[in-house]
Amino acid sequence: MKNIGLYFGTFNPIHIGHLIIANHMVENSDLDEIWMVVTPHNPFKKKSSLLDNHHRLEMVYLATKEYDKIKPSDIEFNLPQPNYTINTLAHITEKYPDYNFNLIMGEDNLKSFHKWKNYEAILDDYNIYVYPRISEGIVENKFVKNSKIHRVDAPIVQISSTMIRNGIKAKKNMKPLLSTEVWTYVDEMNFYKK
Repeated sequence: MKNIGLYFGTFNPIHIGHLIIANHMVENSDLDEIWMVVTPHNPFKKKSSLLDNHHRLEMVYLATKEYDKIKPSDIEFNLPQPNYTINTLAHITEKYPDYNFNLIMGEDNLKSFHKWKNYEAILDDYNIYVYPRISEGIVENKFVKNSKIHRVDAPIVQISSTMIRNGIKAKKNMKPLLSTEVWTYVDEMNFYKK
């Protein structure tokens, strides 16, 4: 049974930090593949600078096409909004019964995991692979020794999509932080310049 890690994000845009983490996780754990799950725009929230779903999915496709073990996923695009991770996991497990799904999250998200909808059910049925982040506070004790939570000693990457968007808007060169194909797409489409 193939072991799949689900890496959720808006990927607005996907950057080299996402790829470093995803590649490290798939190469240094028992995961066979990482699916980059593009989180759709929540119709109940103000749009701000979030690009349309298909543009963000296209950027994930462009960024991952040379990585055999990292795949783009639009699995959440047709789920009712607002959506919760527990719903996505139930849907994807039913749709792909021959795969074993796992969550990937940063240590910062693990700190607030107890606030997630049905987090206990997630922990009952799924493993969580955690990569380190520089952040404030501590992880709740109940998560520190949980056998379903696997810490992977991945590089700490301090790159954010917000920083990239702000840099592009300020006419700074953000090209080194994006794959060549993603940078070309962003530049040709004039994304984030206003």
